[in-house]
Amino acid sequence: MVMTEEGIAADRAAVPAPAPGGRARRPRRWTAEAGWAYLLIAPTGLGLAVFYLWPVLQTGYFSFTEWGPFGGHEWVGLDNYRALAADTEVRQALVNTLLFALLGLLGIPLAIVFAALLNRPKLRGVSVYRALFFIPVVTMPVAVAMVWRWLYNGDFGLVNQFLSVFGVEGPHWIADPATALYALVAVCIWAGLGYNIVVFLAGLQAIPREFYEAAEIDGAGPVAQFRRVTLPLLSPSIFFVSVLSVIGSLQLFDLVYVMAGSGQAARSNPAMPRIQTVVGLFYDKAFYTNDRGYAAAIVMALLVLIVVFTAIQFRLQKRWVHYG
Repeated sequence: MVMTEEGIAADRAAVPAPAPGGRARRPRRWTAEAGWAYLLIAPTGLGLAVFYLWPVLQTGYFSFTEWGPFGGHEWVGLDNYRALAADTEVRQALVNTLLFALLGLLGIPLAIVFAALLNRPKLRGVSVYRALFFIPVVTMPVAVAMVWRWLYNGDFGLVNQFLSVFGVEGPHWIADPATALYALVAVCIWAGLGYNIVVFLAGLQAIPREFYEAAEIDGAGPVAQFRRVTLPLLSPSIFFVSVLSVIGSLQLFDLVYVMAGSGQAARSNPAMPRIQTVVGLFYDKAFYTNDRGYAAAIVMALLVLIVVFTAIQFRLQKRWVHYG
């Protein structure tokens, strides 16, 4: 195609003339579109700054202060963090929280099994099963904790009533140091199981059927297909769920607070040292002992811990997560 002189002149005219400094001028249309874009995201950005960023900065400042019994505070520097490093109560709460995070990951293979069962081609009523599994997710955590607190009751709870049928005397699940942690972990897994199942079911349904047919032609059985096809292609969903599970476990508070109590009720529970979480200890220090500066230091240390664990997970995911 041969361009005429008139076409070349028109193309040159369409190119904006450079500014006096040698830089090309930005089209006004681009500036207007950018302005509208910033205007549309401004409410969200303002909300994030006011309700997320500002509280984090304020808590970080408070962590370097000491509060009086009637309000007011004074700067104490790193004293709260020095006390934090030597506090055995904080250390035990950190161990408990890490155990919650580690044991909570056991819900991932369980969710994969249920998702695989729901992904069978000839299964009817998948949407009904999916809704039933998802009900605990949309239920208020306080309601879930109250129901399980009644189920775990050592005197008239349904769990112990069921065990008594077989001649087994059940313990006081939440008050026994040997069982309290595992009983709470079971509730956490149950409460989040439906969400994980839905995520894994979506991941399984996104795997092309042709991959399984090709593996079957190569002689791969069901177990080999699951190891060589399903798990690698499901790894992005597994990574996503594991990150959310660890973060949620590190922030655990409501279930422990409702089921085991807080303040004076918690101190009378012999199992509390084994199930006290970092967030629960923060709440106790901030609102019962009124040591808000020390409580702020606890929660800032937890924030750093969450960032570190998340960064490690993102770093390690390059070795085992397969995209595409």
